[in-house]
Amino acid sequence: MPRPPILEHIVRQHAEMAAFLWTVYDHHLLHPGENPEVDEERVERLIERLEAHLLGLRIAGVDGKRIAKERFDEFSEAGELFVIRMLEATSPLPLKQLNLEQVRKYLTAKLPVGGI
Repeated sequence: MPRPPILEHIVRQHAEMAAFLWTVYDHHLLHPGENPEVDEERVERLIERLEAHLLGLRIAGVDGKRIAKERFDEFSEAGELFVIRMLEATSPLPLKQLNLEQVRKYLTAKLPVGGI
C-alpha cells in the first residue's frame, strides 16, 4: 500500500506551533505570576494543543522529524530543539510527566551559545 502524501506546509505548521507553545508553556512555568490571565484551564488547553502538534509530527513519521530538524536549522532555539528531542523519544511521555529541570538542562547544553 503506498504511503499517503505528506502535506509539508501542514507538518511545518505543526513543528512551528509545537516549538512556540513549548516556549510559552516553559515561560509560564518559570514566571507564573507574570500573566494572571493564564489560569489552570488555559494551561491545560495549552498542554493539549502542544501535545496535539507533537502527535501530528509523529504521525508524519520521518517527514515530521525532517521538517522539525529543518526548522531547528533555520531557528536554533529552545522550542525547536525541544520538538526534535520529543520526536526522538521511543516512548514519548506526556508533557506533565517530563522532568522540566532535566529538559532545561538538556536544551541549555545542546543549544548554540545564546540560544536559550
